[in-house]
Amino acid sequence: MSKFSKQMECSAGYLNITPLLDLNYLEDSAGGADVTVGILPKMDKVTLLQMDAKLPIDIFENVMQLAVEGCKEVESYIRKILLENAKMLEIRRGV
Repeated sequence: MSKFSKQMECSAGYLNITPLLDLNYLEDSAGGADVTVGILPKMDKVTLLQMDAKLPIDIFENVMQLAVEGCKEVESYIRKILLENAKMLEIRRGV
């Protein structure tokens, strides 16, 4: 695996008093706030933050944290699948 951290992006929103991760078209079209976050998971650094509506700071922090956790989960899942596939390839090649 690369020693460099890969950037992951995730979006979260706030609709009907509920923070939501990875909004679908209907949720996104309903007019709630939408926050897109890009992070470097291994470095725990935010590289992108975009919001399309104003939110009170406490709600914003909850929605942003949800997006960050989503990014970390996606990165973890991708890493797991990549390692499994690499091991299968090694077995097939007899390495």
